[in-house]
Amino acid sequence: MIDLYYWTTPNGHKISIFLEEAGLPYNVHPINISQNDQFKPDFLKISPNNKIPAIVDPEPADGGEPLALFESGAILLYLAEKTGKFLPKDLRGRQQALQWLFWQMGGLGPMAGQNHHFSQFAPEKIPYAIKRYIDETARLYGVLDKQLADKDFVAGSEYSIADMAIYPWIVSHKWQSQNLEDFPNVLRWFNHIQSRPATVKAYALVAKINPPKS
Repeated sequence: MIDLYYWTTPNGHKISIFLEEAGLPYNVHPINISQNDQFKPDFLKISPNNKIPAIVDPEPADGGEPLALFESGAILLYLAEKTGKFLPKDLRGRQQALQWLFWQMGGLGPMAGQNHHFSQFAPEKIPYAIKRYIDETARLYGVLDKQLADKDFVAGSEYSIADMAIYPWIVSHKWQSQNLEDFPNVLRWFNHIQSRPATVKAYALVAKINPPKS
């Protein structure tokens, strides 16, 4: 059973979506980042960069000691290889999925994260920074919209870890000052993934672990 060290953030949701889709049993260990749980020594042994998510696989394929992993993209790739699911097996399909996984890791995630920070959380509102990151987020949505123009999923006809990585960051589109009506292909894709039973189950963890404050 996979141990998932998790909080209810886009990066955390990536891994719970995969685990639900693959039907892998897992235990959730909440890491409350608002209470600085990510800096506790026991967690740092698993995730030395003090970020969620992280996992521990007690039964890695090599039969050795339990394997700890951090970085959501690395975890998705590991789980896809472990299960043989959600990563195309042909050369070109695999590379397409990996390109878009890394696009999210290096582009959409960091830019949307800065968008969230400067528009929602920064103690000082800096118009230049807010506009910069809103505009860059919009550009990236446009790139994604073009990619999805003739495809059901980001890497083609198969649902993959690329979709799982990107979707949670699109969930926060309103925080990012993005209107999905402006990106019709993204909107179609978003609605499809949102309705998948595994997505629904993954996001149900929010109510259990970090319910919205009334």
